[in-house]
Amino acid sequence: MALISHSIFGNQLHTDAEAMPDAVRVLDGRSVDFEYDGEMSLDVALEPSLRALYPFCCLIGPANILIVPGQHSAHITSQLAPRLGGRSTIGPLLIGLTHPAQSAQLDSSMTQVVDLACLAAHQAIR
Repeated sequence: MALISHSIFGNQLHTDAEAMPDAVRVLDGRSVDFEYDGEMSLDVALEPSLRALYPFCCLIGPANILIVPGQHSAHITSQLAPRLGGRSTIGPLLIGLTHPAQSAQLDSSMTQVVDLACLAAHQAIR
């Protein structure tokens, strides 16, 4: 999982980039069972040759989950990713609710609806 920002590991300090290092510190304090790192640019998260320039980066392979810093960048990324990479996206996701629930967009494919239903079911089991 990569926490995406315009800043790369503290380079280009700006108040807009503060959320991602804070999120990394939160994850560092928990016993998570997945790889994560940030804050990093999208190309560093996905391209091994660029990640090699940062030997301290904790990601072994390309990130398969991208966390972006705001709704505006999430909207742009969710529309761009499937068109460039031939992949699918899941979301937007509802989190922090008392009970598990997800909301499908009007143009969601059947696969996307099933993905969201599975996620809600998984949340209900947990």
